[in-house]
Amino acid sequence: MSTTPKVTAELDPRIYTDFAHLKSLQRHARKLHFLPRHNSKSILSGRHGSRMRGRGLSFEELRDYRVGDDIRTMDWRVTARTGKPHVRVYAEEKDRSALLIVDQRMSMFFGSEHNMKSVTASEAAALCAYGIFERGDRVGAVLFNDNEVHAYKPSKRARSLEQIIRALAECNLALNCDEPAAKPMHLNLPLKTAAELAGHDQLIIVISDFDEIDAQTENYLGQLSAHNDVVLVQVVDPMARALPENMQMVVSDGRLQMTLDTSHRQTHAKLQSSFTERVEKIGHWRERINLSVMELSTAGDTFMQMAEALAVRR
Repeated sequence: MSTTPKVTAELDPRIYTDFAHLKSLQRHARKLHFLPRHNSKSILSGRHGSRMRGRGLSFEELRDYRVGDDIRTMDWRVTARTGKPHVRVYAEEKDRSALLIVDQRMSMFFGSEHNMKSVTASEAAALCAYGIFERGDRVGAVLFNDNEVHAYKPSKRARSLEQIIRALAECNLALNCDEPAAKPMHLNLPLKTAAELAGHDQLIIVISDFDEIDAQTENYLGQLSAHNDVVLVQVVDPMARALPENMQMVVSDGRLQMTLDTSHRQTHAKLQSSFTERVEKIGHWRERINLSVMELSTAGDTFMQMAEALAVRR
């Protein structure tokens, strides 16, 4: 991953994050759970929570019935064929794959309060990765910006997890308004990469502001959710949710800049509707594809918001 890292000693943690900070979140991550044992306040409860597959059972062996065996494990076909009672023995699956899809495009390099969206997304990804890894599950990732998509297969090795966290930090540090403007990457490309990498019964977490989406985006999400549990983590900024009506702001693509005056009704309505349409689209996906959705604001502490959304008991 080609980057131009900033000197970490000069970092403003609201604008950039580094490996040391993301690593420090590991101690908080142990409190987060993505398995179906949450209370009714969790985003994974109810209809969505019932789909969270958690740790499953895998067939281990077929053997003769023994006194005390659960009759529900009886294999009636083999019993009928052999004339002797047989049971199927299952073992609990010891791990489960998780795949994190993390957005670090220039659209994420914005924040009006507390954090840039890119920082909140990086923190959320690190918390998810460490929390899942601490429970013995495999962690993989698809990291992307406007130029590149980097895929990491799910692994249980600590070295592989560190590689993902380091790559995430480097991707965040490479964000720079002074760089030449690049065409925004469509969300479909990293989703397509994830679909090629994902198997069955995985937990897939997409962390993004969901800029650059279309009808095909829903198709990819539907493909992923057909055999996996998908959680969308939408990173939002308060300004997008409630755009001030009398404000002038300068926006730039790194090469050209312009002033937006939200006191003009048409300008304000157009900007506000773009965010509203995106929220409505995600709500449509949640109902149509049966996804779980978590919203994270740049205005608050990332861990506290995730703990509340997942209903962590203090």
